Amino acid sequence: MIRKISILCILFFANSIQAQELNAKVNVVYAQISSNVDKRVFQNLQTSLQNFLNKRKWTNDNFESNEKIDCSFLLNLQSVVESNVYKATLTVQAARPIYNTTYVSPLINFIDNEFVFRYVEFQPIEFNENRIAGTEPLAANLAATIAFYVNIILGLDYDSFSPKGGDPYFQKANLIVNAAPEGRSINGWRAFDGQRNRYWLSENLQNSKYALVHDALYNYYRKGLDQMLINEKEARGQMIQALTNLSKVHAETPNLMIIPFFFQGRSDEIIKTFKKSTPQEKNQVAELSSKMDITNASRYNSELK
Repeated sequence: MIRKISILCILFFANSIQAQELNAKVNVVYAQISSNVDKRVFQNLQTSLQNFLNKRKWTNDNFESNEKIDCSFLLNLQSVVESNVYKATLTVQAARPIYNTTYVSPLINFIDNEFVFRYVEFQPIEFNENRIAGTEPLAANLAATIAFYVNIILGLDYDSFSPKGGDPYFQKANLIVNAAPEGRSINGWRAFDGQRNRYWLSENLQNSKYALVHDALYNYYRKGLDQMLINEKEARGQMIQALTNLSKVHAETPNLMIIPFFFQGRSDEIIKTFKKSTPQEKNQVAELSSKMDITNASRYNSELK
């Protein structure tokens, strides 16, 4: 990948046109908003967000068109708080292609339920890393929240290709958390806003105490799924090592956000991968996964044991 080319190649491309990193799709759903609001506002919001995501340069690396990260942002508007201010949920999804296959594996599948923002039609969505809070907190919250999840996606993607490769982007996400807009109706950026929010996601990914999470991401993807066609037995072993690393983190600090975050939308993949493996591997994976992914525990036990 161009992300991992040599220094000489980097120098060669330094003066070339930089290609953006994301292939992002945005869908703004407004069925719950009363009919007296002009729906063109939401269509323009959708276009503005898609341009913000896809036309902005988020890293210093060059991405070929086939290397862009596929991701989607579903913004479900729930109510109008006041003029031009909306309460919504934000579903963020991203996937990573698996080497030498047409299969894509989920990187993130998360619903943010604490999203309030201001959007004025035709007003550009702007984000300045050095001035995150902006002049108007609710307007700044729109760009800051989207930029936060972009950096989480980038961090997860880079982690999956090289050991702790995502650190710079998790650091950027953490900077956004620390400088996030503040306001009476703005939530999700602080420790006391809940146990499953932007603050805790960033904290878990930045805390050195949970470093095994990053090892798990690399083992699961690069040494596991990417190697499945080359050496299936070794690849499954690396994926089991990834689950073992996550289990160690879970045992030392229960109720971390990062554990259910990892398993969200991943149970089918784990079950399918190990369905035809040895009884010993199936039992081991079922035992590890069912303790961390409680929601799908019965599926692991019934389909793998």
